[in-house]
Amino acid sequence: MATHALRRSGLPRAEALASTPAGTVALLVVLLGASLVLRTRALDAGFWIDEGLTVGISSYPIAEIPGVLRQDGSPPLYYFLLHLWMDAFGTSEAATHALSVMFALLAIPAALWAGWSLFGRRAGWIAAVLTALNPFLTIYAQETRMYSLVILLGLLGTATFVHAFVFRRRRYVAAFAVVLAAMLYTHNWALFFVVGALAALTVCYRESRERTLLGDAALAFGAAGLAFLPWLPTLLFQARHTGAPWSNPPSPVELVGGIGVVLSGEGALVALFLAGGLGLLEVVRRRGGPDRTALFAMVAIGAGTLLSGWLYSQFSPAWANRYLGVLVGPLILLAAFGLPRAGRFGLVALVLVVLFWASYFAPDEKSNVNAIGKTFSVSVGAGDLVISTQPEQVPVLEYYLPPGLSYATPLGRVVDPTVMDWRDALSRLQDSSVARNLEPILAALPVGADVMLVVPVVRDRDAWTSPWTSLVLRRSEEWSLALAGDERFTRTQVFQPAYTEPVPRALRIDLYTKTRSE
Repeated sequence: MATHALRRSGLPRAEALASTPAGTVALLVVLLGASLVLRTRALDAGFWIDEGLTVGISSYPIAEIPGVLRQDGSPPLYYFLLHLWMDAFGTSEAATHALSVMFALLAIPAALWAGWSLFGRRAGWIAAVLTALNPFLTIYAQETRMYSLVILLGLLGTATFVHAFVFRRRRYVAAFAVVLAAMLYTHNWALFFVVGALAALTVCYRESRERTLLGDAALAFGAAGLAFLPWLPTLLFQARHTGAPWSNPPSPVELVGGIGVVLSGEGALVALFLAGGLGLLEVVRRRGGPDRTALFAMVAIGAGTLLSGWLYSQFSPAWANRYLGVLVGPLILLAAFGLPRAGRFGLVALVLVVLFWASYFAPDEKSNVNAIGKTFSVSVGAGDLVISTQPEQVPVLEYYLPPGLSYATPLGRVVDPTVMDWRDALSRLQDSSVARNLEPILAALPVGADVMLVVPVVRDRDAWTSPWTSLVLRRSEEWSLALAGDERFTRTQVFQPAYTEPVPRALRIDLYTKTRSE
């Protein structure tokens, strides 16, 4: 009844058009074009901390990138791809963002194929529309990070899992293994996706009791694990020495709110939850069948991923909203599965979500480091010193400031300013002090040298409560006071963003000149 109602209430001409090969291509091109316009409005936006670091790491020769990543904490696949991309197109903001845009655009036909091949044509088009407009993907399509690739792989991973282990189309077993291996080499939250997929596997086995399913699962997960085995020693080293000390353990509210983050707003969340849930309820009421198993499997993948990531982050920092991109695929496929079964209610919900999402644009400014680079392009030069009291800002500062500068942080002199060395960084920052780390650096500077002191602008101290950020805040205050009170230095220039400017991750600059040695 619900599906029949949707057919009567839909757009029959559009549906007829979408059923032909030419119509499918035409509508897909329209979606891709709309998504391209939406996801290139901030293509040349300046980098923030993580993007500067990403470009720095990817600038190394490919053979050296895995070793450099021992200082960072990420797997290498995206950095390999970005290295090749930068060789071809350059290292500008627009050039590097374009790689993420490409992954975001590829996710649209991937979603169309996933929904269509699993649940029918209508589900495929709903998945494609949701993927084309999803604001979470819009943001990270214009960021030089791996998250749009994570979303693309998450869609493919969820779809190939359902094909292989729910509908038992065994040709997809190898495809799932390849996609899962790629996910593991792209972001560490793929490990939580594995937990979710294993939970989904128990659902599939409980419903089918098919022994060949366990054999296929052993082949798929085993092959992905074997492919990942060369990276495992680096992962274990990263887990012991890097982590995310800038992250607090997430609260239960953040566990529930993670879905809202991915769906980008309460309006879309409520519309999809109510309408999609109504449609999925019809499937739940059935006593069996592959559709019911597919529903439970996709829920298990999403819930298992989210819950295992949340639980792990209670003991070891690993939580950030941007990491939740791995959930986009399962959630979009669940919505595409449920909305057609909700009749007119599903169609109304889809229209509302399109309206909510189509008006969303990525921020034009993620940091003010680009503006700082332009302001101080002629004020400092070779031989001058940049001191960043927030150590992870150094790679993005190095990207925008003139060449030939030397860099220091409360961790000491920076040997390679293109990389942030996160190895045991929290304990090293705890051991730092003005006398031990700042004074020797200042004493070694010749008279006439300029010192650019870079400190974060803190407008909300409640956002600086993690072990790392609270200590960065304390060191920033200590080092600022020490340099301001040092009679060997004269402050010559100040750069302070106006408080009326809602610039995230803003920095303040105090420029000093050393006027005497003692």
